Amino acid sequence: MKTTLPLTLAAFILAPAALANDGVASVSAGGIVFGKTDAIAMKKEVLNVSHKLISVDYEFLNESGNDVEETIVFPLPAYPAAQQVSDSYYGQPNGFKIMVDGKPVAFTSQLAAFAPDGTDVTAQLKKLGLSNAQIAHSTGFDTSVTKVPDFSEKQYKQLAKLGLMGTDNGSHEPAWTVQVNYVWKQKFPVGQVVRVHHAYRPFYAGGPGMSVMYEGFGKTYCTDDAYLNARAKVEERKQYIDTRNVSYILKTGNTWKRGIEDFTLNIIKGKPDELISLCFPGKFKKINPTTYQVRLTNFRPSKDLEVHFGNVEDDGTDSNGVMPVLPK
Repeated sequence: MKTTLPLTLAAFILAPAALANDGVASVSAGGIVFGKTDAIAMKKEVLNVSHKLISVDYEFLNESGNDVEETIVFPLPAYPAAQQVSDSYYGQPNGFKIMVDGKPVAFTSQLAAFAPDGTDVTAQLKKLGLSNAQIAHSTGFDTSVTKVPDFSEKQYKQLAKLGLMGTDNGSHEPAWTVQVNYVWKQKFPVGQVVRVHHAYRPFYAGGPGMSVMYEGFGKTYCTDDAYLNARAKVEERKQYIDTRNVSYILKTGNTWKRGIEDFTLNIIKGKPDELISLCFPGKFKKINPTTYQVRLTNFRPSKDLEVHFGNVEDDGTDSNGVMPVLPK
């Protein structure tokens, strides 16, 4: 007998802008989120976090007496179609990858647009003749890769009449928010481990102007004397310290009946002299010059993960968002 249950994959949430002179707002992302179920157990999770890449490996086991098929939804971060200060941090994260048992997932896409008051206006935009690409386009996307035609003069007028064309700063820009979901069905055979791998480049906050002195920094990242002393030594040599602050939605992992049975967190520096600070239970162990690891059993996270990386070097890694895969 096969049971079908709903399941939702990683939710992305816009985080507040970091207090940086030249920084940008970060976008928090997370891992797999199930609706509460006793059929499937999270046997193992290995979470690797750096400011260049986040990767997660899961092992799920169907402990029920029947095969289970889940409808999985991966919501990309909702983003405004209009240009923003940090408009490069919207869409699909760069380096996005999701695999099940070593094979890429074949998903379908769902596209929706929402007015400022939260009303779904997808059908209205379609009625005006807008293509999926025109609805989902953001000025932050690389136009050399994603070429999207402009609205016609008639469409501009119709959008303005519907209140869906903003006129801030004398410009005419879309006034809707874009939401794209990736959807697929996943089978969980009874008694069989299913392995899921997920990776992407994080939408971090930070920059050379980032200060550790803003209100709440120490509480957010649990900075201690060791961190502050190490930072002071770096500041003796450098006028500015480049930083990256990475967020990861972790609280969704507390829905499992036994928690995450075997959880490993690896915090990975880009180079040995980078500074790191974060709030997290357990005792970290230095695995190698750039990796700190903590392992927990039956872990039920109560807070999301916030990791501060200091004294980083900009290696040109592209962490800008790209145009999502759109419905065909």
